[in-house]
Amino acid sequence: MGRAADILDVTPAFLRGLDAAKLFVPQRSAGGHRRYSRYQLRLAQRARDLVDQGTPLEAACRIIILEDQLAEAMRINTELRGRSQRPPDAGT
Repeated sequence: MGRAADILDVTPAFLRGLDAAKLFVPQRSAGGHRRYSRYQLRLAQRARDLVDQGTPLEAACRIIILEDQLAEAMRINTELRGRSQRPPDAGT
C-alpha cells in the first residue's frame, strides 16, 4: 500500500477510503498486504483527480463506478450492433 500511495502521491488512508467506498478491492499478499493492479491504480488516480477538484470521496467513487458501467454498456452495444449488421451465414 505504501508504494501505491507514493506512486499516486496520496496517503494510505486515501487508498483505504477507496476500498471502504467499494471502488475496488485490492488483492492481498500472503502476508496480508494490499496489492493493487494497474487498473486499480488508474481508478485511484481518477478518484484523486476528482477529489482534488472538490468532489467528496464517496461521490468520486460513485462517479467512477458509473463511468465504468457506461463504458461497458457502450462496448456491449457496439458489439451487438456489429453482430446485427453482419450478413447471415451462407450455411443457414
